[in-house]
Amino acid sequence: MRIDLHCHSDASDGTRPPAEVVRRARAAGVDVLALTDHDTVAGWDDGAAALPPGMTLVPGVELSCRQDGASLHLLGYLFDPSAPDLAAELARIRADRVIRARTMVERLRGLGVDVTWERVRELARGEAVGRPHVARAMVEAGAVRTLDEAFTPDWIGAGGRAYADRYALDPARAVRLIRGAGGATVLAHPRARRRGYVFGDAVVERLAEAGLAGIEADHPDHDASDRARLRDLASALGLFVTGSSDDHGAATGDRIGCETTSAAAYAALLDAAAGAVRTG
Repeated sequence: MRIDLHCHSDASDGTRPPAEVVRRARAAGVDVLALTDHDTVAGWDDGAAALPPGMTLVPGVELSCRQDGASLHLLGYLFDPSAPDLAAELARIRADRVIRARTMVERLRGLGVDVTWERVRELARGEAVGRPHVARAMVEAGAVRTLDEAFTPDWIGAGGRAYADRYALDPARAVRLIRGAGGATVLAHPRARRRGYVFGDAVVERLAEAGLAGIEADHPDHDASDRARLRDLASALGLFVTGSSDDHGAATGDRIGCETTSAAAYAALLDAAAGAVRTG
């Protein structure tokens, strides 16, 4: 059984609709797929409606958090999206995403970049507007050649000339919110050095105390030594280990299924979540 527990659709910053994500996953031989868009569950219904016989969709979300001034991402699974406290926080994060994106557009225009809010909003077909949508508009405008070039101090990288901060959850609180909604949480790509998502053992230990269930160790941005260290840490803390593609469609080379989760870890995830029922 092939299990991929971290994928994005155009409900957030992926490039393909949820139904197409599901079809591509099936074509890649994936049997269990989690749809984990940023701060939104808007793609769940369309993804579930596209499921072929024998395939399972695990409803999820990638939550925007902040730890010691740095962005930290948590994957929440199998929770009740109508739980009031969690739903309110997701709505607040999405609203602040809009304010942030508009601010970055204004700053880019002040720097002579011919981007518009209208175009960014068109590119962000779903609820969750993010920096990747601004970066795509910059590529279209000819300000940069690639998305990576946009994510630098010259432009919209952290601390960059057109960068704007936004609201994000404390990760321990996010873990408790997901647990309170009947779900389970996994720490996403905690050693993705290229993107600056690098968190030490103490952070993971704090989240484990708050109720974290697992660590995403097998990720395209993790090298062999980091994967080994994360496995040792997970074992010491009683957490399970997942593997996921973190696919964003064309933006990441359509890599669904390039990393997978073991059947044992998937069973542990289901055991850890008391909430929503998986689909398929």
